[in-house]
Amino acid sequence: MPHTAAPTLLADLGGTNVRFGLADPGREVPLLADSVRRYKVDEFDSLAEAAKHYLKATGLSARRAVFAAAGRISDGQTVQITNNPWAISAKTMQAELQLESVHLVNDFAAQSMAVMLLQPHDLVPVGRLPLPKLGAKEEQTFVIVGPGTGLGVGGLLLRSGKCSVLQTEGGHAGFAAHTPEDIEILKTLNHRYGRVSNERLICGNGLVNLYGAICDIAGQTPEVLKPEDITARASAGDALCVQVVETFAGIFGSVAGDLVLTLGAWDGVYLTGGLVPILLPWMERGHFRERFEAKGRFRETMEQVPTQAIMNPEPGLIGAAALAIVEAGGSLLHRHD
Repeated sequence: MPHTAAPTLLADLGGTNVRFGLADPGREVPLLADSVRRYKVDEFDSLAEAAKHYLKATGLSARRAVFAAAGRISDGQTVQITNNPWAISAKTMQAELQLESVHLVNDFAAQSMAVMLLQPHDLVPVGRLPLPKLGAKEEQTFVIVGPGTGLGVGGLLLRSGKCSVLQTEGGHAGFAAHTPEDIEILKTLNHRYGRVSNERLICGNGLVNLYGAICDIAGQTPEVLKPEDITARASAGDALCVQVVETFAGIFGSVAGDLVLTLGAWDGVYLTGGLVPILLPWMERGHFRERFEAKGRFRETMEQVPTQAIMNPEPGLIGAAALAIVEAGGSLLHRHD
């Protein structure tokens, strides 16, 4: 049974940061913008401790919570975060924070739901195709994919006026090499790690892995660089780092295109994650769409699938707010009429 609208504590928990906010599900713009705070995960022993700190620091209060976490949700009740040490139980959180309910979801389920609340100014087309109108057809299927600390993958399904999400761990699917350079990169990373997933290449540390592999292939000794060092050097014109970010953009395009084929997401792809705004200039230069569309007999079909970058900095919290609206019995599709 749907709840009535009530102040809802939101959290977007990744491998490095946790973001909190407060939603009023009864408002047209439910996420209260001045409520958003970000903390480093390593500053706290648990999500409950971080949430208590947030509520005390802001003076806010809530009756319910929707927590989006970067990990697989078990039985809707527990999650072990993939890239940080926290383990979370909905029942324990509900008791510790004295809430009526706690809803745990995969972070990319929330990112997928965020699409329903995003405005045109939150999105930038990657390629020449226009943005799709949500709800324009009885059935629409979208991919949501994005690199941050890891690689998240979700799906958004619109069916006869209702929306639902697919919670996946698609970022851990195996990397498929498509070019001679890909094959050499795969050989290098396979020697280092054994199995090579897409996340080994398409995330923050993936930039570092690509940099090391490209140096190895070129017979150069890699420097000790962080992801932000690589993107900064690429922006400054360093040829090797430009090659790294261009290779990243191309492989990201291949991965996104494979997800369209896998889910039948012919209506479009939303690109999200902390790296997308940083790498957008290289994605727009053609490597992303070139490899996104390079799907053999499905090239003509893929040429008609739009891709767009989410530029809003808080899609996880916006998606959690969208879930709070649904739990309160509200509708999301009417906002796009």
